[in-house]
Amino acid sequence: MFDFSFSELIVVMVVALVVLGPERLPKVARTLGHLWGRAQRYVNGVKADIERDMAVEEFRQLQQKVQAEANAVGQSVKQMALTADEQVQQINAAVAQLSSSGPAVPANAATLSDPAAHPPPPLPDPATHMPTPATDSATALSAH
Repeated sequence: MFDFSFSELIVVMVVALVVLGPERLPKVARTLGHLWGRAQRYVNGVKADIERDMAVEEFRQLQQKVQAEANAVGQSVKQMALTADEQVQQINAAVAQLSSSGPAVPANAATLSDPAAHPPPPLPDPATHMPTPATDSATALSAH
């Protein structure tokens, strides 16, 4: 913005020395230094305030995004819970309908539960039963 070359700065200092004099020049230079420092601190404070406001706005936007995502997840969970409740109600209704109509018995269930319809196979007669080498290996070994 301001562009001072070294020669221009020397000319300004010589003019200030002539106009102000050697007694007042150090006091004026100190005052100008203090004012320059205050101006820099003010500018830095404004910059920091702007940066802080921008960070707060970014955090607000992030918070809104997180809340929107949380709401979407909540809605999804509610929808899934409703679907599960509906399925449980359908299952309960089907069970109630089956229990009210009586137990469903298959046509061949009576013959399966009747022991006279399917007698067990006959056991071999122990007197005629001959030991086989595969089944009575201990007996076969003791004979030798």
